[in-house]
Amino acid sequence: MKLHELRAVEGATKAPKRKGRGTATGWGKTAGRGMNGQNSRSGGGVRPGFEGGQMPLYRRIPKRGFTNIWATKYTTINVEDLNRFEAGTVVTPELLKDSGVVKQVKDGIKVLGNGALEKNISVKAHKFSKTAVEKIESAGGKAEVI
Repeated sequence: MKLHELRAVEGATKAPKRKGRGTATGWGKTAGRGMNGQNSRSGGGVRPGFEGGQMPLYRRIPKRGFTNIWATKYTTINVEDLNRFEAGTVVTPELLKDSGVVKQVKDGIKVLGNGALEKNISVKAHKFSKTAVEKIESAGGKAEVI
């Protein structure tokens, strides 16, 4: 089967109601909205989360903590992710982004020590965990803080 051969099963899809197309259709004139009221008007209705004047859920629930807007957010990679590079490569944040190991470099790259490294690679990153440095250096590589 190919993509262009895919179709919905018979009876799985239904034609939409064509509202406001004359009285003979059964959905003409008010088009199922009724005669009066907030929802019968164009642009009518209430905002999402509105509970008819009752204290809404997002205001009833207690708030906790705060978000530090100056926090440094690191993009993390593991030592095992570096095995895709050839031995002797100098791995930089730009190379990691270009090769698709990371999608974006936030405020920096942090290398964590999960997995094993089989090649001697020189890694330049903003931060390293202790185990990551040990594994990179035991494989014959070098961990350099930018």
